[in-house]
Amino acid sequence: MDTMSVTVAPTRCGTSIAGARESARRFMEDLLPVIAAEAAETVIMVVSELVTNALRHGGGTATMNLTVHPDGIEVAVHDDSPRAPRMRTPDLNGGTGGFGWPMVNRLAHTTAVTPRPAGGKTVTALLAR
Repeated sequence: MDTMSVTVAPTRCGTSIAGARESARRFMEDLLPVIAAEAAETVIMVVSELVTNALRHGGGTATMNLTVHPDGIEVAVHDDSPRAPRMRTPDLNGGTGGFGWPMVNRLAHTTAVTPRPAGGKTVTALLAR
């Protein structure tokens, strides 16, 4: 089974998120059989959203793990906050968000939020391969 782990640093958050997306792209490029372009872009969107949320709401640092399963790709993002993501009404005017977690749940076969023994949580999404 192919796996990869990336630590996302809090410095220059936008750069960190872009780095997580690029790491995910490189990881998927090396997989056989090759992942369809649409499936790969879906993984990239979910990586971007989960890492963004972890950096914004989870304490400023995150670790991302990608794992390939026979029929899917698992994206797991670990952060230091015990608070789970929540569904909320998207803010159409104020720019405070509310779009990402519903999007992740629509794109993923399954999602899970698991408390970590040392504190914080892991948010996991299983996506089609």
